[in-house]
Amino acid sequence: MTPALQFGRAEAGVGYLVRPTAFGLVFHDERLACVRVTRDAPYHDLPGGAVDGDETEEQALVREFLEETGMTVEPVERIVEAGQYFRKSDGQPVNNVGGVWIARMIALDPARKVEADHELVWLHPRTALAELRHEAHAWAVAAWLRR
Repeated sequence: MTPALQFGRAEAGVGYLVRPTAFGLVFHDERLACVRVTRDAPYHDLPGGAVDGDETEEQALVREFLEETGMTVEPVERIVEAGQYFRKSDGQPVNNVGGVWIARMIALDPARKVEADHELVWLHPRTALAELRHEAHAWAVAAWLRR
């Protein structure tokens, strides 16, 4: 699986697990929905994550938004396919490969969030550009801003 765009650098001699993913851009009141993840060192990501089993990207996006933020979303448009080499918090080398979607917020119920280490934060898109952990996510935000 070769993505249209590839971000990050693969370390020589390291085998990267290709991990199908879907991430989303949801804008509300001129702010972008992001998640602040509090693990070893806190960081910001776009909501989203791995595509499980036979899920489509759209199904994974809806599930991940609900798990991470309590937000119910409707996928609207897939704006890019990108890969991102990185090491997960447990050290596992992965290449997240999948779509970044524009999505619409349908409802927000924080009680439905299940990932305790994820917190929904609304960032100005330019702040998100500087704060997002993954280059692929920042690229998607920049692409959306230029539309």
